[in-house]
Amino acid sequence: MTETPPRMREEILAYYARGKEDARLREGGAPAGRLEFWRTQDVLRRLLPAAPARVLDVGGGSGVHAEWLARDGYAVELVDPVPLHVDQASRLPGVAAHLGDARELASSDSSYDVVLLLGPLYHLHEQAERVRALAEAGRVVRPGGLVVAATINRYAQLHDLLREERYFIPEHRERTDAVLADGRHPYHDEGFFTVAQFAQPGEVTAEFADARLAVEGQYGVEGVAWLMGGVEDWLDDPARRETVLAACRHIESEPTLLGASGHLLTVGRRPSV
Repeated sequence: MTETPPRMREEILAYYARGKEDARLREGGAPAGRLEFWRTQDVLRRLLPAAPARVLDVGGGSGVHAEWLARDGYAVELVDPVPLHVDQASRLPGVAAHLGDARELASSDSSYDVVLLLGPLYHLHEQAERVRALAEAGRVVRPGGLVVAATINRYAQLHDLLREERYFIPEHRERTDAVLADGRHPYHDEGFFTVAQFAQPGEVTAEFADARLAVEGQYGVEGVAWLMGGVEDWLDDPARRETVLAACRHIESEPTLLGASGHLLTVGRRPSV
């Protein structure tokens, strides 16, 4: 695979170059991050074709998901625009990692059984760029293959800051409220996140359609569990953790609750003809 030089904003590259993304999702990280990881894994294991299917993990970061996919027997390649992430992922057994851009993949047409975009759509403000990334995923996946994309829901920051009581700080409240109209999260020197796009569930399905991908379902990743007091203690107890995951499954595709989750997985398929 020929590496495609990434064309990401410097603020985004600098944010991820700090190296904190890997720890956020792993054991010992913040409860919301661990719940996001376990639920993403839970949904993907039910959706993906059997190993050894070929998986392209676009914007796969340090390989947090690529690692378990390779361990499950999948043939995994990872593409990411952050050199640190590529270096981290390339050390994982069974994972081939390359620098690249979701909007201009170096892979050949119909090369994979599954394409994952578990991060790129967060950081593309313009609709045309998001559709382009989805269309590129549709190009490199085989006819009939799956494309799974993660998005951050429109009200995720509002819910998160209110839960953590930071929404009571006027500056944080003003910045958070400003995002609600169009989902465009700007860069702030002392902000909680970098440049990002927070989407409504219906916006994502429309962009899949624009990319000629047939939507098969949407899954709220954390449901409402991430907003509840006590979730940290629940996740630290393996038995209670499984109960939380099971509860999330009950409502994961309930249309009236999709937007309450912090993250959303949208699943589409490249038409067979």
